[in-house]
Amino acid sequence: MTGTRLSSVRQYTGRIINLDVDTVRFPDGSVGELEMIRHPGASVVLPFLSDPAGEDPQVLLIRQYRYAAESYIYEIPAGRLEPGESPEACARRELLEEAGCTAERIEHVYTFYTTPGFTDEKIHAFMATGLTRGDARPEADEFVEAVPVTMSKALAMIRDAEIVDGKTVVTLLYVAGFRLGR
Repeated sequence: MTGTRLSSVRQYTGRIINLDVDTVRFPDGSVGELEMIRHPGASVVLPFLSDPAGEDPQVLLIRQYRYAAESYIYEIPAGRLEPGESPEACARRELLEEAGCTAERIEHVYTFYTTPGFTDEKIHAFMATGLTRGDARPEADEFVEAVPVTMSKALAMIRDAEIVDGKTVVTLLYVAGFRLGR
């Protein structure tokens, strides 16, 4: 038996998220209330500047100001799905907006929940190859700088807590471990 939503009351409607209080029947039959942040989902894309099969391929990170983190942090391009937009189209759009790149190939690598204890947000992770670089087109509230690094440097940045963004950590580690065998 799985949990069942019995009712849902919208508490807040925002530009990016909505907040609902759901009354839920849990798998053991008990009933309770859960606060749930509703999110349309997102895509994240790991851009390869060189052949991923190479000895130590180069990837493109972005250094982006994040108000919640109270500083600039390293990430890979990512963004929220627009209504009716496919995860791949979102990844391509964000790659262009945040990194100024287009890709010959975009490959889906993994889909994960960010924090399933209180949100339904799902992120679709991709890797991009065959890049053509151009000018980034960030949104008005995005302050980004493209930073090329080798994969070994990116992994060291995770180890040394220089990369602390969860979606970036998950994608880099997944690709390095399961796609590149590192």
